[in-house]
Amino acid sequence: MSIVDKTPTESADNVDAGRVRRGFFREPERFALIGVWIALIIFFVIMVPQTFPSTANLSNMLGSQAVLLILALGLIIPLRAGDYDLSIASVLTLSAVIVAALNVNQGWPVWQAAIVAVVAGFAIGVLNGFIVTKFDIDPFIVTLGIGTVVVGITYIVCNSATISGVDRILSKVMLSKPFLSIPLDFYYAVALCAVVWYLFDFTAFGQRLLFVGQNRDVARLNGVAVSRLRWIALTCSATIGAVAGVVYVGTTGSADPVSGAGFLLPAFAASFLGSTALRIGRFNPWGTLIAVYFLVTGITGLQLMGAQQYVQQLFYGGALVIAVILSKIVRSRSERKRLVK
Repeated sequence: MSIVDKTPTESADNVDAGRVRRGFFREPERFALIGVWIALIIFFVIMVPQTFPSTANLSNMLGSQAVLLILALGLIIPLRAGDYDLSIASVLTLSAVIVAALNVNQGWPVWQAAIVAVVAGFAIGVLNGFIVTKFDIDPFIVTLGIGTVVVGITYIVCNSATISGVDRILSKVMLSKPFLSIPLDFYYAVALCAVVWYLFDFTAFGQRLLFVGQNRDVARLNGVAVSRLRWIALTCSATIGAVAGVVYVGTTGSADPVSGAGFLLPAFAASFLGSTALRIGRFNPWGTLIAVYFLVTGITGLQLMGAQQYVQQLFYGGALVIAVILSKIVRSRSERKRLVK
């Protein structure tokens, strides 16, 4: 390649680097959550140096939140389109119970049971999307109602009892530690994070979802199939919720009709807190990942310092409220900037 050929490439690289630097200085708040997370880690390393920075604690923190991360990644798909899915935690519970019931009570191979569970989640998502889009009903009400129905079905499937003794093959696939002593389910969650990132940033579907979430009427006038996109988003959410249920039953070896409900608030907290990182005002997968592990870092550190179990609820609830407030402030600021321009 000649010198003439090289010059434009090097110039373009310099321009790109300049844009990154200018983006950082213009919006340093995009990295505020990462900075607070690092400060939190340093604080706990100093306060509990024997236990917090240990390999066992790191492995536990990363592996224990895989189910929550998968659930939150499913949740941000309809959230990007401006819709709430309050049934996703119920779908997780039903999925886990279906796997356990078919495998333990009916003698099905665990992988066949897992497929049935995911298909059930897909069907619930299709139903959510159908009711929301065909009858133009607020998804908050629809998914709340469907989620309650799913809870009732879950009790029927498991006969209101905990089902234990799920095939250990599933647990081995989820909890094996082949790399850095971190369970495999963490890597599955990160892989899903990469898939959702690609979907959001590099496909027309992801960009149209964002367009719909910003203004449905404008999106519709520009030829975007708003109803179809919302339907697909709600279907994806429930399907991923069912996948989270399969991972959950694999990590616990059992299923019951109530434990999944505890994931709903943390999933929303992580989703909204994640929208304050990296891509301000937008639900994004890497921000969600950062938020999940920021929350577990705070909770684990406080518990190692002697805090009671209730600190978990305080942390999740407080994080959700703060994240919603921050998202509102940032969105308002962005709108003012556009008006000034």
